[in-house]
Amino acid sequence: MNTTISTSTRASEKTTALLSVLGMLMLGMVILFAAGHAQSATLHDAAHDVRHATGFPCH
Repeated sequence: MNTTISTSTRASEKTTALLSVLGMLMLGMVILFAAGHAQSATLHDAAHDVRHATGFPCH
């Protein structure tokens, strides 16, 4: 009986890992798509605001 529970747990862990990888891949593709279609000034302003918000100097 322990073999069944162990096999089921491993399959569940593999499924969770696969879904996580696929989710990150989709997120990356969305970010690349959005960055590719945004104007340069928009991307610069967004990066600039994030740098200020996190406390990094940029000037």
